[in-house]
Amino acid sequence: MTNDTGEGLPFRRVALIGLGLIGSSIARGVRETMPSVELLAFDSSAEVRVRAAPLNLVDILAADPAEAVAGADLVILCVPVGAMAEAGRSIAPHLAANAIVSDVGSSKGPVANALKEVLPDALIIPAHPIAGTENSGPEAGFAGLFRNRWCILTPEQGADPNAVARLEDFWQRLGARVEVMDAVRHDLVLAVTSHLPHLIAFTIVGTASHLEAVTEGEVIKYSAGGFRDFTRIAASDPVMWRDIFLSNREAVLEVLGRFLGDLRLLEEAIRGDDGDVLFDWFSRTRAIRRAIIYEGQDVAAPDFGRSTG
Repeated sequence: MTNDTGEGLPFRRVALIGLGLIGSSIARGVRETMPSVELLAFDSSAEVRVRAAPLNLVDILAADPAEAVAGADLVILCVPVGAMAEAGRSIAPHLAANAIVSDVGSSKGPVANALKEVLPDALIIPAHPIAGTENSGPEAGFAGLFRNRWCILTPEQGADPNAVARLEDFWQRLGARVEVMDAVRHDLVLAVTSHLPHLIAFTIVGTASHLEAVTEGEVIKYSAGGFRDFTRIAASDPVMWRDIFLSNREAVLEVLGRFLGDLRLLEEAIRGDDGDVLFDWFSRTRAIRRAIIYEGQDVAAPDFGRSTG
């Protein structure tokens, strides 16, 4: 645990709107690294609030958004991107004048526009911690979720540099590596590195389940590592991913079009018995995997570090 005396902290009172995987992980991370920070939270689901209460994630688990954001100098919206506008609207009348409003959404341009519309006078600094698991809910969070993972901030041009620096400090204290990026570029990059892979995983697992020549039991029983890893991705929160694809549709459709063209190229190589094209393609993609390991974004252990015991 960090030796936190309260001196030099970027924020004193932090409000979390939403206590799913990300919100509850932020709460646990703040408890561990900034224990003198006062934590408040609200979740629109009464069931989630009941489940979160015995976990003691925060100092005040509010019954309504107004209580949650009262006096907070940082408010983080930890809700699906499709719910951002409503979450922002619910806190609008109750924000402190100096509060910074941020979020954790996987698309940035559309979220920023939605929040500006409902919070026209607020200081909004969008953020995206690139971290997660296929699990959800307040029980799924853990303090180390953001360690050595990127968190991308996408402030508008001309945003208060001191406010950006404070939010950067906050995420760094949670263990994240922080980068500032234009929102449009963020959305295109994430369409490539996250959104398209999820779309492919949902498609492959769905196709397998509908393949009449192979029973569902056989798909489950004989799943090799590749398909099994796709099912992990495809187990992600369906509400969250529905909203991501609709929110970031332009970037996703751009990248999806490129992917479909590449897929047709590989189809033609297989039909034409063109091993050279396949070998060259696979060699280039293998190099990408090695670069990801080199950057510390995964491990080189056999079977992705899975326990074989």
